[in-house]
Amino acid sequence: MSTKVKICGLSTGATMHVALDEGADFVGLVIFPPSPRNVSLAQAAELAAIARARAKVVALLVDADDALIADVVAQVQPDLLQLHGDETPARVTEVRSRTGLPVIKALKVATADDARAALTYRGVADLILFDAKPPPDATRPGGHGTAFDWSILEAVKAEIGPFMLSGGLDPDNVAQAVAATGAPMVDVSSGVEARRGEKSPDLIRRFLRAAKGL
Repeated sequence: MSTKVKICGLSTGATMHVALDEGADFVGLVIFPPSPRNVSLAQAAELAAIARARAKVVALLVDADDALIADVVAQVQPDLLQLHGDETPARVTEVRSRTGLPVIKALKVATADDARAALTYRGVADLILFDAKPPPDATRPGGHGTAFDWSILEAVKAEIGPFMLSGGLDPDNVAQAVAATGAPMVDVSSGVEARRGEKSPDLIRRFLRAAKGL
């Protein structure tokens, strides 16, 4: 079965169309002002409308309050929410209950203990995303273009079920990452950018083809 791919941090209609035309399964819209990939709710709604029925729309939020989540759900109408902050299992449960939407919980990992923490979200989040832990001075939780030691997932991946792999992936290493981890889904943001926050159509195409073995 072909690896499913999420292109995250899309911010223009042109790059959204490239991702969709090349077979992206998920498209991610970042709603978090400190990120260079942040889009307004109005922009997110326009981009979601382009993608709807062609790929699953994921709204990425970081420790968002109930009011923002409600606005995102009402205006953007995403298929899934991605919680990329320090949300606890209880908070994930609350968000799922309030919105009725599936939730991807991103976990930032650098060690085997970090990976093992994913087990506390088993049966709580609909999908776990493993991302690289950001540098200590980072102002945002993801999109730093750094990878982690994929072998640390070995001890937990059988227990966690299907998962999404992120962190430092690019067109040149994604096939290796899938082979090493058995990840059924991968996620990329900075790895398909010409400059920080600016997606490259060519890199999007190359990533999708490499991930899917085309």
